[in-house]
Amino acid sequence: MINLQELGRHDDEVFWAADERPGRVVIVHGPMAEVLWYPDDYPVSALVELRHALDVTPVAGDWVALHEGQIARIEHRSTALTRPDPDGQSTQTLAANIDLVLIVLPIDHGLNVKALERLSVMAWDSGAQQTIALTKADATASPEEALEQALLAAPGVDVVLTSSMDGTGLDDLRARLGTGVTATMLGASGAGKTTLLNALDGRSEFTREVRRDGEGRHSTTTRRLYRLQSGGVLLDLPGIRSLDLSASEEAVAEVFADITALARFCHFADCHHDSEPGCAVRKAIAAGELDERRLTSWLAIGRAQGYQERRHDPAKAAEQRKEWKKATMASKRGRGRYA
Repeated sequence: MINLQELGRHDDEVFWAADERPGRVVIVHGPMAEVLWYPDDYPVSALVELRHALDVTPVAGDWVALHEGQIARIEHRSTALTRPDPDGQSTQTLAANIDLVLIVLPIDHGLNVKALERLSVMAWDSGAQQTIALTKADATASPEEALEQALLAAPGVDVVLTSSMDGTGLDDLRARLGTGVTATMLGASGAGKTTLLNALDGRSEFTREVRRDGEGRHSTTTRRLYRLQSGGVLLDLPGIRSLDLSASEEAVAEVFADITALARFCHFADCHHDSEPGCAVRKAIAAGELDERRLTSWLAIGRAQGYQERRHDPAKAAEQRKEWKKATMASKRGRGRYA
């Protein structure tokens, strides 16, 4: 009997035709993909070709239908973890059909709160749930301080202190990775993702030492799906160096729920929280009720969103160039008058 829960599906709903067999993409190699599929009643791994007429290119985590030794069809993605493609013209899908995003951040050199906020926005926008895993808790004298910072930076998100050395937090994470759950790890190079995978599942996947300055090195070079002893599956992704965002306003509002709540009391509905009168956000900062760093981060993410929108929308880009030209001309006139 085919049991798709073994591959991270919540149910065994039939989504293939009589002459097709179900499978799940483990890793993609150009025109080929390694797929876990059911030629009989048990899942096996096989390297198969991609049919030329596919609507989208498969990624790790995709559910597919196989026919005559090829991936014939890709099922609709329930969730997708994405980021702007380096080509500046499209969106890159990192993983598909994810239930849980584990945001993995090391704390041996202090918590990178800015990275946490941006990764949390990416996770919210994927449609999956998220948990923050703070790694290398054994290598810092104040793990509780990092825990408190993370709780403040991502309101409402579970945070787990972990150590692959002494086992702290590993049972908590395993409990979240049960049968039918598909998870992925999101973080920078050197965050300890592959080490965490090894500790969680008794594996020996290749890892690299982190440089003395704390900068990570890539050990995972491609996206790969692993079946776990806990019953779930886990996608190990290469470390993200550039945190470009093409996130929705809803995702930003969730991560910056404190600013979103305060903004409702601003005098102007379109308040930029800069120098407008009656700004409730600025008032909260002045009263010590909101960390100004949160607003700075919120503004930076807003600028990043605008940049990505302009890259994908020629009309917005042209409008922005027009505004820049007007500002430049006004600046030149000002210098000429008062030189």
